[in-house]
Amino acid sequence: MRFKSMLKASALALAFAVPVTLAGMAEAKTFRFANDGDLGSMDPYYRNETFSLTVLNNVYEGLFRRKPDLTIEASLAESWSQPNPTTWRFNLRKGVKFHDGTPFTADDVVFSINRAATSPSNMVGYFASFKEVKKVDDYTVDYITKFPDPLIPDNLAYIFMMSKSWAEKHNAQKSTDLTKPTEENYATRNTNGTGPFILKSREPNSRTTFSRNANWWDKTAKTNVTEVNFSVVSNAATRTAALLSGEVDMVYTVPPQDVERISRNPGTKILQTAETRVVYLGFDQSRDELLESSVKGKNPFKDARVREAFYRAIDIEAIKSRVMRGQSAPTALMVAPGVRGYSKTLDVRPKHDVALAKKLLADAGYPNGFEVGLDCPNDRYVNDEAICQAVTAMLARAGVKVNLNAQTRTKYFAKILGPGYTTSFFMLGWAPATVDSHNVFLNLIQTRSAEKKTGTFNVGGYSNPKFDELADKIAQETDDAKRSAMIAEATRIYVDDFAYIPLHAQALIWAVRDNIEIAQYADNEMPWRHIVVK
Repeated sequence: MRFKSMLKASALALAFAVPVTLAGMAEAKTFRFANDGDLGSMDPYYRNETFSLTVLNNVYEGLFRRKPDLTIEASLAESWSQPNPTTWRFNLRKGVKFHDGTPFTADDVVFSINRAATSPSNMVGYFASFKEVKKVDDYTVDYITKFPDPLIPDNLAYIFMMSKSWAEKHNAQKSTDLTKPTEENYATRNTNGTGPFILKSREPNSRTTFSRNANWWDKTAKTNVTEVNFSVVSNAATRTAALLSGEVDMVYTVPPQDVERISRNPGTKILQTAETRVVYLGFDQSRDELLESSVKGKNPFKDARVREAFYRAIDIEAIKSRVMRGQSAPTALMVAPGVRGYSKTLDVRPKHDVALAKKLLADAGYPNGFEVGLDCPNDRYVNDEAICQAVTAMLARAGVKVNLNAQTRTKYFAKILGPGYTTSFFMLGWAPATVDSHNVFLNLIQTRSAEKKTGTFNVGGYSNPKFDELADKIAQETDDAKRSAMIAEATRIYVDDFAYIPLHAQALIWAVRDNIEIAQYADNEMPWRHIVVK
């Protein structure tokens, strides 16, 4: 199954569930799925990571939510308007209750937004334009920005509403810090959302069970599922075997080497489309001396020739064919097709050239290369550790010795996103929650600033004043043509600067039993409200 054909079929890849309601089903249905890694926490602001958020989005809800085509629709905000360019007024849905029976009101919205926008919440990157939030009345809230921001509904789609009284009762007024994996509060293992499913039991790194919320406000829910069982199965072969034997109904992260086998197996099928996530490599460009390198007294990654050498040493087509089994789309950009601002014209990778890579290193003062550490997760992206192993071997041909440090996502994120961003060379992946290029610019490429809430995930500390200036203007521009031109200009800056090494857009592949109907979102979101078990 080739990625090119998947791109052509992406519009047909959505498998929509038939309209049924729970009351109309004769028997309860259980949906069982497996993934290679677990949620870091049940706190919706603990980690800005797709898998954690898509699971928790079935328990908690935002003011807005996305349709299968990724457009925004009303959720807990029944309607909204702009009284002036810097004020968004949200009219809240009445009659909504949290799982503990308390009503959802404006007080909960004000509390949730302030909690999400305050460190150590990992969601602060969504609040760069945020000034304050005010209660107008019990079911009306004003969200006020520092400057006009056309992306507020997009930014708030993944900011889930929590109960103010519940959080205060259990001393969970703040999120825990993901850089301190052992730190917990009541919201780490317990939930109280307004969503269609309720947390039933939680065994970290093993199994988590959810039951259907019979009192959910959305009576048009297209599902007959009354219980969801999630299991962590880190071994790829075991995960596939569980699907083939019928022990699970779905595998969220599918090993590329097993796609053909699953598609041919009676009783199972592959759902696939192009994902909006780009997997990339980044460099520490902020320190005067790298933390994990043989080079002392200076930082080789501050030299664009070194960054270009690393880029040209990596054979992305070999990674696509041998590691990803054709299930990736190599890219030169930090955004994938389907994201606003993507430019096919600019998506041209520099030619793979080991000889040129060696020359660039020599010109930069490293004729014999050097040694550096590489941080990589082993349970977060498709074949993440295998990709890093391939990169290690490719860079060795250019004279660079890479010391690979592959860890589970919990340890990995705690290391690279912890105080000081303690990494020299790293892998990450990013799917912009707003489906807009500015989300990537704001979080990954703009200069890190706690005051401006920019560069939260700019792990390597890349900084370019011209880029920052453009990104700030893009955030406020409401004219589509002007905005697109500025996005293209900003894209040229980071591409020409070799700020990062984009690798590829992942192919989004799910594996399910034949009796499962499910909507596949291009951002890898999995709302259980669409699932039907036949």
